Amino acid sequence: MNVRTISPRDLAALQARGEAIDLIDVRTPMEFQEVHVTFARNLPLDQLDPGKLMGERNGKPLYVICRTGNRGQKACEKIQAAGYSNVINVEGGTLAWVDCHLPVVRGRKVISLQRQVQITVGTLLLLASALTWFVHLAFVALCAFFGAGLLFAGLTDNCALAMLLARMPWNQVRTAPECSGTPTSDKKAA
Repeated sequence: MNVRTISPRDLAALQARGEAIDLIDVRTPMEFQEVHVTFARNLPLDQLDPGKLMGERNGKPLYVICRTGNRGQKACEKIQAAGYSNVINVEGGTLAWVDCHLPVVRGRKVISLQRQVQITVGTLLLLASALTWFVHLAFVALCAFFGAGLLFAGLTDNCALAMLLARMPWNQVRTAPECSGTPTSDKKAA
């Protein structure tokens, strides 16, 4: 599928000219909370419903961003596969946006899903290797299982472990109760 793209600077210029930009960030809520484009809204890739999202757009473009552009590409392809065409991926994602020194909202630092997968698989491989060495040779199957999982994730760009980790409690955003009063213009997230 051919997905249209836009550079972070070009998107920021459109927004600065006063155009109504609908930008969805398809990362997990925790990743979004850590840093996101000031006018983006979070809609995680695993919760994306193209029909619901695009149904009432009246042909207006939808811009999609993620961390590096890969999940944004997948989201655009999913939307296009559902029959909608006016969707545009932000080249390089949030990392490129930050590299261009464009405005973002920053929250608390989190461990990325990619690092969580690496930590989990590394720990489990180390444990399986120790069990193979000290307990029984049959534990070598665990090493093969994790190796096959990494190979599958690399070839298909789908990681079941990352999807599982994204649902863990430490990767969920706790919402604060609604507060009354005047909103502030501070761009620092709590």
